[in-house]
Amino acid sequence: MTLDLAAAADLTRDDIDVNAVLDHLIHTADAAAATSIGYPGAVDLDHTPVITRLAARLWNNIGDPATTGGVAHTRVLEQAVITWVADLLGMPVDDRWGYVTTGGTEGNLSALHAAYRRWPTARIYYSTAAHYSIPKIVNMLGASTVVVRAHPDGDMDYDDLAAQIRKRRRWPAIVVATAGTTMTEAVDDTTRVHAILTDYSMTGHLHVDAALSGIPLALDGQLRLDDASGISSIAISGHKFFGVPTPCGVVLIRDSARTPARQQIAYTASVDTTITGSRCGLAAALLWHAIAAHGREGHRWRASHARSIAAYAVEQIRATGWTARRWPHAFTVVLPTPPEPVRAKWLLATDGPLSHLICMPGITRGQIDALAADLAAAIQAPIPHPRTPHPTFTTAP
Repeated sequence: MTLDLAAAADLTRDDIDVNAVLDHLIHTADAAAATSIGYPGAVDLDHTPVITRLAARLWNNIGDPATTGGVAHTRVLEQAVITWVADLLGMPVDDRWGYVTTGGTEGNLSALHAAYRRWPTARIYYSTAAHYSIPKIVNMLGASTVVVRAHPDGDMDYDDLAAQIRKRRRWPAIVVATAGTTMTEAVDDTTRVHAILTDYSMTGHLHVDAALSGIPLALDGQLRLDDASGISSIAISGHKFFGVPTPCGVVLIRDSARTPARQQIAYTASVDTTITGSRCGLAAALLWHAIAAHGREGHRWRASHARSIAAYAVEQIRATGWTARRWPHAFTVVLPTPPEPVRAKWLLATDGPLSHLICMPGITRGQIDALAADLAAAIQAPIPHPRTPHPTFTTAP
């Protein structure tokens, strides 16, 4: 018998079968797992030891992670995570600050809020391929927006950025670069962005939204936050590459780029410097465990293996007669939106004429083979409309 979940979970009922509702959620998730390949969440790490031992109690990190007062809970693990990520990115030891967030959106908000506090007359620049959280955050801040064109492959149009900045040289510039755009996993060239800002002698802030690709790129040495980079802040997700089973992330901001309201909260005995105040200590523990259990080399291998699966996916999809592309660094494989039978079975992210799958760590060749077989079968059937041309990537796959 199929459970009507909405009816079964209705809290106005007196006869709720709690176990039936939870069992249904688990069964549904398990049944969909093999074909859920469109969104970025690693599935190869076992977080059971942390969940089993810590999940039965509250872990609440309140206030600034560097303070010693108040409710600390897993704050020491949070500090260790911040240090590891900052070291990986080459961020100067004497010019760094950060904390574990609820995810990439909070990380972007924290960084852009810090930048806008420091530069309240700034224009905030971001590309049309930026994450949807960026315009939402800019609207929350009440800041002036400048939207920069992106190429069809997702890479920022640097000529357009330069032209937009040239017209607004009287105001500081807060520029948001993306390391891993949502549809193609394109990575904006922060060296070029920094050079443009330098050429026009612009004051301001360069932020990187690196929710998906930040850790993998840093492991390869392709993303650095040293003094030469010109980058002032970065936001990274914890539930993507690290596969933490709750949305979370890390934000890092140069301490010299902040002018925080360092308000001492008496009853928490801590300084209020974060967006949410109370923060999930369990998320910090899960991130710490993921890093500690595998280390740099283990995670470097995970990234490399996932990229090899993505390259295999491109080959197998092309072998069906369909087209597929990816950036060399990417887990993401982009293809013209497949026929409806494929979309009905496989959870792919789709934006009009384009879809993608993301070969996160844990995705297997068997899953790719099954997708390719379903695609081959579907495209042999009559297609009601012509295939949509695929965008050209500026870098070979």
